[in-house]
Amino acid sequence: AVVSTQSTGIQMWKVFNELSPNVAGIIFKDSGSRHGPRAEVPSVNHRAQRSKASLFEGSFSVRGPTLWNTLLADVKLTQTTEKLKVILWRHLSGIPDWPPTTNYSIEHNNSLSEWANRRVQWS
Repeated sequence: AVVSTQSTGIQMWKVFNELSPNVAGIIFKDSGSRHGPRAEVPSVNHRAQRSKASLFEGSFSVRGPTLWNTLLADVKLTQTTEKLKVILWRHLSGIPDWPPTTNYSIEHNNSLSEWANRRVQWS
């Protein structure tokens, strides 16, 4: 999971730095916070069929901005791809990975956005 998440982070960085085409139409805005620039996460049409909504939620246009918004500015504003890979790997390796087990309940859903929200509450 870390490798695909890292790939998503690298692709978002490339889109932000205009090194890859922005085919998903992701909009970046300066947040003025320690998180640096943020990406708008498109909203899901809640009237859509659940399977279609799940596909949309799993798409790059949603997963990419969601991941991007969990990163701190020092990750987002890295100057080179090589440095980004190291910093991003370090960041993602520090996130606990506890996949849910069948018939075992956990207190959270292990999403990066939920982890980031808990991290803010802890500090």
